[in-house]
Amino acid sequence: MRKIILNLAVSLDGFIEGLNGETDWCIMDDDMEFEDFLSDIDTILYGRVSYDAWGTFVPEQNADFAEQQLWNAIHSKNKIVFSSQLRPHSEKTAFIGSDIAQQMKLLKQQQGKNIWLYGGAGLIRTFINLNLIDVYRISVHPVVLGKGKPLFEDLNRRIPLQLLNTRVFRSGVVELEYSPKQKPS
Repeated sequence: MRKIILNLAVSLDGFIEGLNGETDWCIMDDDMEFEDFLSDIDTILYGRVSYDAWGTFVPEQNADFAEQQLWNAIHSKNKIVFSSQLRPHSEKTAFIGSDIAQQMKLLKQQQGKNIWLYGGAGLIRTFINLNLIDVYRISVHPVVLGKGKPLFEDLNRRIPLQLLNTRVFRSGVVELEYSPKQKPS
């Protein structure tokens, strides 16, 4: 069955954005093999604000070839946007306004690759609270922001996790991969 993977960068102090929404502290090195992750997914899940900011983002014309290729790969995926402001579907983008748990159950049962839970914070919190995340892949970046938007906020329960893998990159980024710990039967 397909998995929903939260793959996200956080600062050492647990923020996904700075105080003014900035993400300029995120590091993308070639040894992170992000292209491999993208090749293992075929669907990206967005909240409306994140989709409006990044779902149709086009890099500047003078962006290097690698950045342009990255965005082409991202935009080749199917996108599902969760929003109360529904819009018409397009060939690659669907908008969903309700019944997230049932919609995700049906999506995971379909044929296809894994699913990337991109965000934003409100959507991530909803997925955590509905127990919809199969893999937490959190990349801790070597920066302390002090203030910003926290990754884990207003959760309705404790979530025990099991470590699956760790990777350390030359930039100092540490990727931690967890799955929710199964309760003993």
